[in-house]
Amino acid sequence: MKKSVLLIATTLFFRAGIAQAAVTIPPYYQVDEKLSAELRKIVSDLELDRDFDVGEDGKERISFAVIDLTGKQPRLGGVDYDNFIYPASVYKMYVGAEILRQVAQGKHSLYEPTVAKIPNVVDTAKEIESDPRPLLRDGDKVTINYLLDLMITRSDNSAANCLIDIAQRKNIDELLHSYGWFGSEVTRKFLKRTFEDPGYEKIRGTETCALHAADFMYKIQTNALVSPWVSQQMRTLLGRQLDQSKLAAGLPRTAMFYHKTGWFSYWTNDVGIVEDGDVRYIIACFMPIEEKAALPKFKVLSEKVHQLIKSRIDASPN
Repeated sequence: MKKSVLLIATTLFFRAGIAQAAVTIPPYYQVDEKLSAELRKIVSDLELDRDFDVGEDGKERISFAVIDLTGKQPRLGGVDYDNFIYPASVYKMYVGAEILRQVAQGKHSLYEPTVAKIPNVVDTAKEIESDPRPLLRDGDKVTINYLLDLMITRSDNSAANCLIDIAQRKNIDELLHSYGWFGSEVTRKFLKRTFEDPGYEKIRGTETCALHAADFMYKIQTNALVSPWVSQQMRTLLGRQLDQSKLAAGLPRTAMFYHKTGWFSYWTNDVGIVEDGDVRYIIACFMPIEEKAALPKFKVLSEKVHQLIKSRIDASPN
């Protein structure tokens, strides 16, 4: 389907499982066909433009979006950015946003104590081995702020489970839907289904798409995610991300990257805001590929996208 430059919202259709849903492109983006063509070439060169085997879930394609922030209006491009896919730990950023919204509303405090309990306490090894903070144990008393930091910077699953209980999934989904991100819902904790809360044992897995994840980052970038305070709190947490093995590996040392990664089984993902002088963009990439095979592709993809955005600045009139 050919897309034209949009001044009004455009609706795309996708297939997620057996359900039909609509993905709406917000009107503040200018859909850039040239950018998409250039990104499609990068994806093709990396042999990412195909179906990938994801075991019992069948076949899956990437979901990839880039928002060029260097002009007066953000320009959107990508490849299958309306494709819904398992985000792995990337969806922890949605949990964090709802927690911060509730803190801003006065329902909780960042320094409110909470007790980590089984079955939420699931981690047996640190996602980032170099992080000196110990694993959460059953009965540990910690603050919401500590859990937020663990969940985002180290991608701690136990911390995420505790925060999902505090935030409540219906509230997280309400936040996502308030921005039109229908189809992106937090349905699961990070534990086996046998330990899920009543009503969630047989629910579909959590999904999102690159467009929604990129738009989430754009709202942070523009201080429009709930409020400036929530946006800046999220930005600070994302700027302290400890996993630098994916898109971060292909960025120059001069770049600042505010991002959230995720990896599990067949899925390897990274979403974030890149700032490197005049080079500014948002990138969201979900690869249905095991991490070992995905990492070198992430590095090259990141290098090429950064070069592409820089070249677009150099080619634009002063």
